[in-house]
Amino acid sequence: MAEKATKESKKAEAAAGKREKSSGPKKDVSAVAIVPAGYVSRLQTKYREQVVPALRAKFEYKSTMQTPKLLKIVVNMGVGEATKNIKELDEAVEQLTLITGQKPRVNRAAVSVAQFKVRKGMPVGCCVTLRGARMYDFLDRLISVALPRVRDFRGLPINAFDGRGNHNMGVKEQLIFTEIDYNKVTVSRGMNITIVTSAPTDAECKELLSLLGMPFRKK
Repeated sequence: MAEKATKESKKAEAAAGKREKSSGPKKDVSAVAIVPAGYVSRLQTKYREQVVPALRAKFEYKSTMQTPKLLKIVVNMGVGEATKNIKELDEAVEQLTLITGQKPRVNRAAVSVAQFKVRKGMPVGCCVTLRGARMYDFLDRLISVALPRVRDFRGLPINAFDGRGNHNMGVKEQLIFTEIDYNKVTVSRGMNITIVTSAPTDAECKELLSLLGMPFRKK
């Protein structure tokens, strides 16, 4: 009887192992923010109730569909050290996940650069593309919390538009975001933030972002 019970126990363990293997590895989503269905960001509400009417009044759009809006925000963090130490990339991915609430994708070198000892396909950074509620939440935290923490901040430059209604800005270090624990940071990393809008001109893009609260420098 004991031998039979042992055999049945081993069969059960083997079956459980197969089920676990077939289900695949568990993903670590502890730092990824889950957006509830129907959730509307505070800044998204401001856009709809205040920004749209103001833009239509100033630029005399004939319909709401013509009114410029945010399309996406791309946050890119370069990690050149990753070519020598892959742990640097892991740390950057973790930090960008905390900052944006979304798991980044890894950027890889498109071509080999001998002088920097970079081969094609090597990881050189990570980036996140935000849309919808996450996009508005990130911009809200950037405007309200992160930028005011920049030392000697005097506003964003007004010449950082690309001529197609999009805005680019650089952040010198990740520590301006409160999601990052200072004691766990080993390397100060900057990032590039690109705000893509449907505005046909830079002037309309600037007005859209200004009404949302982006602190541009005065001329």
